[in-house]
Amino acid sequence: MPLGLLWLGLTLLGALHIQAQDPTPKLIPAPSLRRVPLQRNFQDEQFQGKWYVVGLAGNAVQKREEGQEPMYSTTYELNEDRSFNVTSTLLRDQRCDHWIRTFVPTSRPGQYNLGNIKSYPGVKNYIVRVVATDYSQYAMMFFRKGSRNKQFFKTTLYGRTKELSPELRERFTRFAKSLGLPDDRIVFPTPIDQCIDD
Repeated sequence: MPLGLLWLGLTLLGALHIQAQDPTPKLIPAPSLRRVPLQRNFQDEQFQGKWYVVGLAGNAVQKREEGQEPMYSTTYELNEDRSFNVTSTLLRDQRCDHWIRTFVPTSRPGQYNLGNIKSYPGVKNYIVRVVATDYSQYAMMFFRKGSRNKQFFKTTLYGRTKELSPELRERFTRFAKSLGLPDDRIVFPTPIDQCIDD
């Protein structure tokens, strides 16, 4: 009996040691695109313009203390070839950062790939999908990125204004949970004025 307890203790200690060596938590698997709706009859001209990120959820998102996740904005500018120039503006270390990329349309309206993907080291694929939108108030988006043999995914709730109804926030939460994301992976950023208001 004591020998059995010793082996059990050593096994548990070994498991803890292995966990301590791997600081990255296990990623929640990215869902198949079959589980992610696509906006019907997507209208790219109506979609362009500025959106605020009112909600954010993903397998690499971690909820922090209330008020610590500042809101950011994303602007979609439609090009003649129907691609979007996409600029995200966020507050980082008390300065405004701008992240610019191009989303290239696929054969499915409302679904895009990251343009010029070779300039993003380690990124193998990057898919963007408009899940649902009414164009004037809200949009729900899905992003999936394959990078260094890992699949990252996130969903965002965009608003044309910084505040959306509790019903839309609840709808977003239900969608995020349908993708396998628990509460601690769903964040509602705090509205700010700095950087994101022109």
